[in-house]
Amino acid sequence: MGILKTIIEDLSQPKSQDPAYRSCVDLIFNYPGVWAVINHRFIHALWVKKWHKLARILAGISNFLTRVDLHPAAVVGKRVFIDHATGIVIGETAIIGNDCLIYQGVTLGGVSLDKGKRHPTLEDGVVVGAGAKILGNITIGKGSKIGANSVVVKDVPPNSTAVGIPAKCVSGNTRPLEHNKLPDITKELLIYLIKKVENLECHGDSKIVLDKKYQEYIKSIKE
Repeated sequence: MGILKTIIEDLSQPKSQDPAYRSCVDLIFNYPGVWAVINHRFIHALWVKKWHKLARILAGISNFLTRVDLHPAAVVGKRVFIDHATGIVIGETAIIGNDCLIYQGVTLGGVSLDKGKRHPTLEDGVVVGAGAKILGNITIGKGSKIGANSVVVKDVPPNSTAVGIPAKCVSGNTRPLEHNKLPDITKELLIYLIKKVENLECHGDSKIVLDKKYQEYIKSIKE
């Protein structure tokens, strides 16, 4: 009954998290990420029972059908929703907590050839934007958001938002779907540099105001 309840929760995720959901027909044909997670429930059980070859074969078939490369040994929590699914890669020692939301093109990858823990851990309620790469044995804290196309190589504290390459934590948090409201760190710094040059040339009083704004911006970035 435990795994059946978990699968029912998996099947309910599109309706609760995707405004494009219309019916059970959509669920069957248009949500490969849901089926990738459900397949993984059984494949991971085989892996735990040491049926490694069979688990790898079935994982390969699931990958072919769903376009999600999910290693049988990876640990996936409850109510995990992989939206759109195409191009997802989740490594062997990755751990995904409950209620996580992962968009297309995400990689939970390793940066080491060591046999031990070498892939990321996502704690409960993490949202990972499209195309983001989370690399190495790092932890993304509970309730945090990773901006689209960010490259994360360091731990992210709980309830934070990380953006950029390499990703930096910025103050505040956003709703899961509002990726367009994430700050552009590079753009902000370039604007500052341009204005700084203008002030150096003009020797105006606005230099003090600009420096104050810059210091406030730096404080908003958590190293």
